[in-house]
Amino acid sequence: MTKLRELHLTEALVARVERQEPECPGVRGVPWIADDAFAIHAARLLDEAGEGPVWTFAYGSLIWKPAFEAAEAVPCVLHGWRRSFCIHLESWRATPEQPGLMLALARGGSCRGMAYRLPDEGRMEAMEALLRREIGYEVDLASVRWLTVRGEAGAMRALVFYAAPLDPVIHVCLPVEEQARRIARAAGHMGSCAAYLHNTVRHLEELGIRDRYLWELQRLVAEEIAAL
Repeated sequence: MTKLRELHLTEALVARVERQEPECPGVRGVPWIADDAFAIHAARLLDEAGEGPVWTFAYGSLIWKPAFEAAEAVPCVLHGWRRSFCIHLESWRATPEQPGLMLALARGGSCRGMAYRLPDEGRMEAMEALLRREIGYEVDLASVRWLTVRGEAGAMRALVFYAAPLDPVIHVCLPVEEQARRIARAAGHMGSCAAYLHNTVRHLEELGIRDRYLWELQRLVAEEIAAL
């Protein structure tokens, strides 16, 4: 059994910066996905999936807050991609006055996570719920990809969200110290970036998934909060 390491970013430190700010309207200047378009995109993705099981790869908050009840969950690895807080946020867990960062996938390295199988019955509803949870803007659909993940039973094709985000308005590449500074301070109507990071690292640890980048980041964020 994997022994859990003690996080530097504790619940007590997160509580210092946890808050809910008034909800901000969309600030990116790009179209939201129309409500009736989610079903269209869900049907398209299921058509692309073809026959057989349909999987999605969870590497962040989908692990600890899934959008649907999975028919099966298996540990897996996505090669050629790594976790990165590289999406500029001005809403959700941030504000225009205090921008934050959201987790995505950048090219290079590897990423251990979980593959969740959509239920055979109600698959369309599960896919639409997944899209509504993960995607807000039309431009974000360009970073929704079918990629190959590998588990103990072999390779499988899985739907992955925010793999190499293409929107230059929000895609940023910051030193880890600046990432920590932002995450330690930002919060929005969905809560703080620090709480998101804490939840993600804690649940990865519980699964025995140790991401060196996230572990270093949570330590730096803890130091930032302690110094505020």
